[in-house]
Amino acid sequence: MTTFGALLAALAGLFAVVAAGSTVPILPTGAAVSATAVVAAHRCPLAVLLVVCAGAAGAYCGDAGTYAICRAGGEALTRRLRILRQPLHLAETVKRRLTESPVSALLVSRLVPGGRIPVLLTAAIVGLSWRRFATANVAACALWSATYAAIGLLGRSVFPQPWQGVVAALVIALGATQLASWLRHRRDRHQRRLDA
Repeated sequence: MTTFGALLAALAGLFAVVAAGSTVPILPTGAAVSATAVVAAHRCPLAVLLVVCAGAAGAYCGDAGTYAICRAGGEALTRRLRILRQPLHLAETVKRRLTESPVSALLVSRLVPGGRIPVLLTAAIVGLSWRRFATANVAACALWSATYAAIGLLGRSVFPQPWQGVVAALVIALGATQLASWLRHRRDRHQRRLDA
């Protein structure tokens, strides 16, 4: 397979993994973008831009599918899945952030583990229009993909071998995800104590 063919196959694989992981959040999509960026930078530094685009496009398509499901299901879906078991003031905060600054709300929901589905469901329930969602999510997905590609490139710059950069990118991305999750749980515990 030619280098160009291998690059296209890697980009198609990245798109598929990120789109699937955006719909069914069990795949480490950020780590996939980081690792692909490391390999792309080793072969052709300009290919990193294509990695960012493929990651962003996959995230966007996955989010659009998830948002469509959330809009179709609405409150009935919320009751069935019991995703939004958050205090009322937290739902109001998410609603306010979605209406005031949808790009940052959608970006943060992608960066915080387990944050994307509740935010998309809240956006669907509060009636965030398709047009506003579509426009805001383009920027949020592009920033998310660029962030994880940068994490991969930082790992690559430290290590001389590409496989070492891939391992470092995976460890950094998964570590950052775990740290964010731990901080979120700690904040939620603190908020529950204040509410009690």
